[in-house]
Amino acid sequence: MNQPQIKVELNHGPSPMMRRLSNYIKLVRLDSPIGIFLLLWPSLWALWIAGEGQPRWGVVVIFILGVALMRSAGCAINDYADRNFDGKVKRTSNRSIVMGRVKPKEALAVFAVLSLIAFGLVLLLNVETVLMSIVAMILATLYPFMKRYTHLPQLVLGMAFGWAVPMAYMALTETIPPVAWLLYLAAVIWALIYDTEYAMVDREDDIRIGVKSTAILFGEYDRIMIGLLQVSMLGLLLLAGSKVGLGWFYYTSIAVAGLLFLRQQHLIRECDPKGCFLAFQNNNLLGIVIFIGLLVDYLMV
Repeated sequence: MNQPQIKVELNHGPSPMMRRLSNYIKLVRLDSPIGIFLLLWPSLWALWIAGEGQPRWGVVVIFILGVALMRSAGCAINDYADRNFDGKVKRTSNRSIVMGRVKPKEALAVFAVLSLIAFGLVLLLNVETVLMSIVAMILATLYPFMKRYTHLPQLVLGMAFGWAVPMAYMALTETIPPVAWLLYLAAVIWALIYDTEYAMVDREDDIRIGVKSTAILFGEYDRIMIGLLQVSMLGLLLLAGSKVGLGWFYYTSIAVAGLLFLRQQHLIRECDPKGCFLAFQNNNLLGIVIFIGLLVDYLMV
């Protein structure tokens, strides 16, 4: 006698909740965290110098978490702002909103939630730092829309990313000395450097669809302009180091940073998108080198 066959169907795919979580992770680029690091390094430079090599660890943790949250929030609002452009650019054509994996309203909600959590962290610091965080929020919100109106959206990005520098001083010392503004200006210039290299990847697509960038503004003089910015940044970092009496380990790290900038100039020499993207990525190593120089310099005192 034949036994009845019972078919059992197993669903081995991810649950709807896990799929949504995965889509959100891609929306905020947690699968590509280089943006977090580029925002983090100037914050750590400032924390270590403001804290004279011994910053309060509670403040350091708040800044690390705040940087991760605000960069992620910035990605969400950026994709919302560029939802009608990203599909026309090869590099961004598979982003979450373009592919329909995340709705525009969801991206706004993610931005709001992450921003509120970051603001909640800042509330653990002094009142002056809390007030300064409002400026950071405004700059982070404005940046994604600037490419419609100015060829200098990278400047607004630098102002937003670098704002953690004076905030770090305010959080640790309750004041913002002149050296903090030197570091801030260096951070702004650094963002102009690496985001111009990043924009060079998309320059042809951006010209075609009508959005603006420093890569388009600089045009055939892009390498010269980036070189001038690189020299300016190194000069500001040297001046900042001399103001606070840093030693040879720090200055050695600046020299290595100069060599890395030369490497970037080599990578962008043909304006090839692959080379420009590698030059952009190289800035993460540069940030690490300068921080290690600071760290060792203070440890050797």
